[in-house]
Amino acid sequence: MQSLKILPFLLLLATVFSCNSGPEEIQADPSSETAPSLFQDPSGAGSPNVNTSPSQQDLDATEHKVVVDEKLDTDKYSYLRVKENGQEFWVAVLKQDVKIGDTYLFRGGLMKKNFQSKEYNRVFETLYLVSDFRPAGAAASAVTPAEAHANAKDNSTVEPPKSAILAPGAVKIADLVANLAKYDGKTVKVTGKVMKLNPMIMGRNWLHLQDGSGKGVDLTVTTVEQVTLGSTVTLEGVLALKKDFGAGYKYDYILEGAVSK
Repeated sequence: MQSLKILPFLLLLATVFSCNSGPEEIQADPSSETAPSLFQDPSGAGSPNVNTSPSQQDLDATEHKVVVDEKLDTDKYSYLRVKENGQEFWVAVLKQDVKIGDTYLFRGGLMKKNFQSKEYNRVFETLYLVSDFRPAGAAASAVTPAEAHANAKDNSTVEPPKSAILAPGAVKIADLVANLAKYDGKTVKVTGKVMKLNPMIMGRNWLHLQDGSGKGVDLTVTTVEQVTLGSTVTLEGVLALKKDFGAGYKYDYILEGAVSK
């Protein structure tokens, strides 16, 4: 009889643990302060035995020459298994006509650990998001940081938004900036107007978003998504604090590796 009394308690414990085993994302009204990012190693310790990439950090801005060995297409992107100097690794590029066995060039790449592809129901242990991916012999489309900042001066003509209709689960930029420690390292969704756009720097596009939630409050975002100046977009990425990319790129806070939502 005593075992029958204990049984409901054991079932309750099993239900609690099963309901809290999956990753959570920080949204406008978060219920957890420690929810892991989908772009982070859920163990928090990295993958010490991974040797599928030439480094365990963002690829540098030098020109990389690779041969494509495998291609997995989605509606918007292509996952490519490439080889450089005998080392294999995966990159993700905007969908284009990529041929197996051909040689391609690119500069830079934003590293993502345990990147989940819903289309293929698989997790890439290490994946690099690459924007300037082109056939060998084609001209590079990247601009220098000096040229990009010179072009950014013209962005001042964009009218700041009075308010933005936030997508479900999006956090107001003013709330995000006011609670940086709370969101540090977390996956965050925002909706905002593209006030500045610096394309193709270190393998990614650099945006400044505003949503009207605070006067002059904006958020710097890095992404390989193709967006236009003055458009309103919804993006989801990981918030990082005190980020120093070198070459004068220092940010108190920045949303990295953002994807369209």
